[in-house]
Amino acid sequence: MPAPLHEQVRAGLRELGFDEVRFAALPDPEVGASLGAWLDAGHHADMAWMERTREKRADPTQVLPGARSIILLGVNYWMPDAPASASVGVGAAALPSPARPRWARYALHADYHDTIRAGLVEAGRLLERLANLGGGDYRYYVDTGPVLERGWAARSGLGFTGKNAMLISRTHGNWLFLASILTRLALPADPPIRRRPPPANPAQSGAHAGLLCGKCTRCLEACPTQAFPAPGVVDSRRCISYHTIENKGIIPRALRRGIGDRVYGCDTCLEVCPWNRFAQEGRRMLLSVSHDLRELTPAELLALTPERFAAVFRGTAVKRLKLSGLLRNACIVAGNSGDCAHLPALHALAQHALPVVRAHAVWAIFQLGGGDALASARAAETDPLVLAEYESAADEQPAGAG
Repeated sequence: MPAPLHEQVRAGLRELGFDEVRFAALPDPEVGASLGAWLDAGHHADMAWMERTREKRADPTQVLPGARSIILLGVNYWMPDAPASASVGVGAAALPSPARPRWARYALHADYHDTIRAGLVEAGRLLERLANLGGGDYRYYVDTGPVLERGWAARSGLGFTGKNAMLISRTHGNWLFLASILTRLALPADPPIRRRPPPANPAQSGAHAGLLCGKCTRCLEACPTQAFPAPGVVDSRRCISYHTIENKGIIPRALRRGIGDRVYGCDTCLEVCPWNRFAQEGRRMLLSVSHDLRELTPAELLALTPERFAAVFRGTAVKRLKLSGLLRNACIVAGNSGDCAHLPALHALAQHALPVVRAHAVWAIFQLGGGDALASARAAETDPLVLAEYESAADEQPAGAG
């Protein structure tokens, strides 16, 4: 006797390289009930697309009319040789080692949007073959569509929402890429790890956070910029990952010291989680570690040209940041390093064509005590954002002082 359809789907998706495959039933108003409060509080910063798609995010049947199930997929990206960041610079005032900047672990892979999407294309063909579905009967996303993948993953039992607002797996810890498939198939729902009674106020963003965290608050305490106003609630306006990746403009001065040596993203609230002791290296069937970014020094980043940027970061998620964003971040890392050897490169960037780069170079130069040499650059400056850096930077104590 053949296996039930949903188990055939599960087995087929695992064969394609997905490490976790779970099902949830649509609709479920409990998933996404806190989204409106989070948006209304402004915790999404300037990610306006989240506001524009709030209704679709709260109700996947508005994304795919008639959808009856959502398939949640997890791809393990934990690597045993990835450097831990929890021991260095986890406090807002702690200074990192200047030797190598830190990257979010996922950035060490080829762009997961591309590699996992290839698996989703095959997943669609699998559904068409097993269930006789047409292409209009399903839609798939990997962190690119109006789907609350973490919330649905928790609802399906793939993991639970931690106090760090991330999905935590009892098998993989914090290290799962998530993807989803909306389908008009009615697939039996997998149970969540444990269900709590609905909160008295369903708009409370962190109402279901920390299901299996116990009294642990390591992630909240370790955040270098205090980005958690409550357990399970991230304020993007204070989050290093948001500012070093999504924010395309000026990074607030009050947060720059906390960024430390993090040049792209931040894994601190993930890495300190005790659940990671269960993490094991995945199969990587849908991943490719083809760029060893960890060897790049701050000096190399400060010297990046458009040609060098394209060559080094082609095929990685970092390319989405663009050269200007990476130079901006590298200036902050250099300013936090205490290493005056970076001053010549920073002085060159203080005359960069783009104001966002000039502004952060000026900040870094003053942090390293080299502001006296900026007189000519300041005299030629006309951009108000850069001028504001000049006006404020001289009053700040250099990173290496005291």
